[in-house]
Amino acid sequence: MVDLQETPATPPFDPGGDERIGYFVSGATLLFLGWVLGVALNLLLHWEARMGPFQLWGVHFGPSLGPFAWAVFGLGLVTGALGAAILAVGRSATKGPFVLPGADY
Repeated sequence: MVDLQETPATPPFDPGGDERIGYFVSGATLLFLGWVLGVALNLLLHWEARMGPFQLWGVHFGPSLGPFAWAVFGLGLVTGALGAAILAVGRSATKGPFVLPGADY
């Protein structure tokens, strides 16, 4: 008879993989979403609207930044800074072998 309280629902993960890969992927994704899409694309679209407002996919862009554009800009700055911090943690983490979860190595 097996006591279900003492057996895990999933088998434990074997340690020894390279956790830096997750840091690099998540940090780069946050950096791209924050600083490229949230900041650069936002400013570029509003700069392009300096001659006159236009609509892109149902979103109105004018020459001045409204409250939503400022919120996207601020959120993009914070998200990009968080991505840069995660990349810095990934650089300082110890390197391990590249293995896929659950693979025999």
